[in-house]
Amino acid sequence: MESFHWEQLVEPLLTWYEGHARVLPWREQVTPYRVWVSEIMLQQTRTEAVKPYFERFMAALPTIQDLAECEEDHLLKLWEGLGYYNRVRNMQAAARRVVQEYEGELPADYEKLLSLPGIGPYSAGAISSIAFGLPVPAVDGNVLRVIMRVSADRRDITKQSVRRDVEQMLRSILPTDKVSSFNQALMELGAILCVPNGEPLCNECPWAYLCKAKQQALLSTIPVKRKAAPRRIEKRTVLLIRDGEKVVLNKRPKSGLLAGLYEFPNMTGHLTSAEVLQAVRDMQLSPLYIEKLPEAKHIFSHVEWHMRGYLVQVDSLRISEAQTLFVPFQKLEKDYALPSAFETYRQFLTGLCH
Repeated sequence: MESFHWEQLVEPLLTWYEGHARVLPWREQVTPYRVWVSEIMLQQTRTEAVKPYFERFMAALPTIQDLAECEEDHLLKLWEGLGYYNRVRNMQAAARRVVQEYEGELPADYEKLLSLPGIGPYSAGAISSIAFGLPVPAVDGNVLRVIMRVSADRRDITKQSVRRDVEQMLRSILPTDKVSSFNQALMELGAILCVPNGEPLCNECPWAYLCKAKQQALLSTIPVKRKAAPRRIEKRTVLLIRDGEKVVLNKRPKSGLLAGLYEFPNMTGHLTSAEVLQAVRDMQLSPLYIEKLPEAKHIFSHVEWHMRGYLVQVDSLRISEAQTLFVPFQKLEKDYALPSAFETYRQFLTGLCH
């Protein structure tokens, strides 16, 4: 990385950011807590999608103390739709530590932030620099991409050694009086101009005249990233079991995929109608009607669910005999966090919730 003159990037970037920074709710009122929540939400989620979740979360839990004390089902419901629920569980664990050890205020110290559950080098760097103005880099995928491209660096960005090199380089050029703006400008450049998918908007980029990847026609091949292992395919059958005004929910185990969340009953494999009816009878319920629903697919990090769905109407006179959680449709919408994996099937209840 030594051959590139990195210091020449600073002023053009800051000037560009001054005129092009997006208006975002967590930038309008900057506090350590708000920066922290926004950064965790923004991991693997589009900025536009995060805005309403952020506003809802902050309205419900305006302080770290509120987050620390929040009941788990309510916390998961506030996070519903963002996925990766362990993130919010880690946030709550960190909030409890902050209440116990730091009187409810995030510490203005990179290493102490890094020691908290769910806060890695990037999040610690973002909070340190944006909220506290500390001269610490914040290197996420956007930052890696723009740095690799401007310098035509073809190393694999999944390697920790590459990330460390980028962090070390950025420390050497961080403008100590504008750390927050500089780090956010790097992220912004990658988010809205030097984009990961599709053609980068080079005509609008403040680094276009410096960019080695552009000069060498390497924009389509940089950054270099090792291909992930193929996802495992799982066939599942999802059941919407309802009486007149209620639907059956199960709660998933406290560990593993979608831990502790509610779900529609589902089982491994693609079951036939006859097999579904028998499964419902095994739950001590009396099926009256069955309807096949559309198939659906949901992609997790390492697994894909290929789902077949059924709507099953059951006799309400029998449900008191079953060890099953029947939830009113309206209460499902209001109180129970349901993973987005089931969204296709949840839609078949939408018209019944009003």
